[in-house]
Amino acid sequence: MDAATDARFQTDDSVTGRRQPKQQLSKAMEHMRFAVTADPIPHPSTPTPPPVATTLPDAAPEHDAYGVPATFAPVRQAPHRSHSPSNIQKRTDPFAFGSRYLEEGDNIFEFNAWDHVETDETYRQFSEDQYSRQRLDPVSDFDRKRFNDNPEKWWNIFYKNNRSNFFKNRKWLAQEFPVLDEVTKEDAPPAVLLEVGAGAGNSAFPILQKNKNKRLKIHACDFSKKAVELVRGHELYEAEFLQADVWDVASSPDSDNGGLPAGLQEGSVDVVLMIFIFSALNPRQWDQAVKNIWRVLKPGGQVLFRDYGRGDLAQVRFKKGRWMEDNFYVRGDGTRVYFFEREQLESIWGGQKRRPEEVAEGDAGQPSRDADVELIKKTTDLTLDQAAQTTEEVSNPHLSDEPPPAFDIVHFGVDRRMLVNRQRRLKMYRCWMQAVFKKPGSGSEVPTSTIRQDTKAEEAAGQES
Repeated sequence: MDAATDARFQTDDSVTGRRQPKQQLSKAMEHMRFAVTADPIPHPSTPTPPPVATTLPDAAPEHDAYGVPATFAPVRQAPHRSHSPSNIQKRTDPFAFGSRYLEEGDNIFEFNAWDHVETDETYRQFSEDQYSRQRLDPVSDFDRKRFNDNPEKWWNIFYKNNRSNFFKNRKWLAQEFPVLDEVTKEDAPPAVLLEVGAGAGNSAFPILQKNKNKRLKIHACDFSKKAVELVRGHELYEAEFLQADVWDVASSPDSDNGGLPAGLQEGSVDVVLMIFIFSALNPRQWDQAVKNIWRVLKPGGQVLFRDYGRGDLAQVRFKKGRWMEDNFYVRGDGTRVYFFEREQLESIWGGQKRRPEEVAEGDAGQPSRDADVELIKKTTDLTLDQAAQTTEEVSNPHLSDEPPPAFDIVHFGVDRRMLVNRQRRLKMYRCWMQAVFKKPGSGSEVPTSTIRQDTKAEEAAGQES
C-alpha cells in the first residue's frame, strides 16, 4: 500500500478541544499588549490595492485591540511584489514558506503569517528593556541548581504529561532542508541519518513515511527516556529502518559507547538533524556537544540546524524568575531554552575558541560555581585561585588545550516571520536561526543540503540578472 494512503501515516492535525481564554492577553502579559497587538479595524477578505498618498492625506494610523496607537508596527517592504501581482493569495503553487512578503498597502490580517518581516527600532528597544527587567529578577539559586543538575528529569515530565498527541509532524522539514527528500528517494545512496533530540518522533516518522530508500537507516536519539518510549511504542516504529535510543549529545567520552549513540561508531553518520535541541543545553555543554557531533559524522557529513534566535517573541515575553543568564531561561515546565545570535553560532560551529573571559561572563554571580570552588578548596591542598581554575577547567571545556572542531558553514539564514492571530488581532514576531554545517572531507555520498533562505535568494538573484 502507498504510504501516502496508508491510514497509519495519517496525522491528526485537528485543533485542540481545550477551551481558550476569553481575554486577549493574560494578566502577566498586559504590560506588552501594545507590542503584540495591531490594527483591529475590519478589512475585506480580499486585499485592496496599495493606497495612494495623495488621495488619503489624513489616513488614520493603525490602532491596537485596546484603541491605543500601534506603536510597534512591522517594517513593510516596498511594493516590488515578490509574487505575481495577479495572484492575490501571495503564494507559489504548491505553497512554500518564504514567499509571502509584507508590503506597502497589505492588510496584516489577510493571512496567518508573513515571511522575512523585520522589526522596527522601537520594538527592538522595547525588547532590550524587557531583557533588562528580566535580569533584575533572575531565577532563584535553588531553582538554578535543580534545573541545571538534572535537566532530563524535566523533559521526562514534559513528555509524560503531553505524550505524542501533543505534537504535530514536521512535514515542513523537507522544504527547509531539501536533502531530506533526496535521501528518501529509491535510487539514493546508502545513508545514515541521526536525529538529536528526536522527541516523540515528529521529524523521524514523516521522513520514514516518505522513504523509498531501503539503504537509509534513521537513528532517533533523545536524553529523555519517556520520549524514546513514545517513539518505540509508535505503530510506525520499524527497527529495520528506525532505531530509537537514549543519548545525551553532551555525553563525556568516558560514557557508554565512548559517549556516542548506541549502534553508532565514529565516522558512521551522513546527516545529523538538530531541530530546536542545541538551545536546550547549558552553554557550558556546547563544546562537548559539538565535539560529539564531529566524532560521529563521516568526513563530508552535514548538520541540519534550526533553533531560536535572539529577539524571538518567546524570549521577549519571559517574566520574572525565569532568567538564568543572558539569553538563557527556564520555562514554566522546568525545561531550558537559549536564544542565539548568528555570530555566536558561527563562532561555536566554526571552531573559534572563545576567550576565558567570554566563558566566565555567563557564570557571573552564580552561587553554584562559588560553592564548587569552596568545596575543592576544603577537600584539597589547593589555594583559592587554584581551586577556581580547577572549577573552570571542569565546568568549561572551552578552556582545554584541545582546539574545538571547525565545521564549514555552508549555509546560514535568519528566518524572521510574523505570525498573526486574526481572531484576537495579535501579531507575533518570531526569529529562528537555520544553517547547514559540514565536516570537511569527502567520505559521505549524500549531497550537501541547501536551506530555504538561500534558495529564495538565489532565485531572486537569477531574476535580477
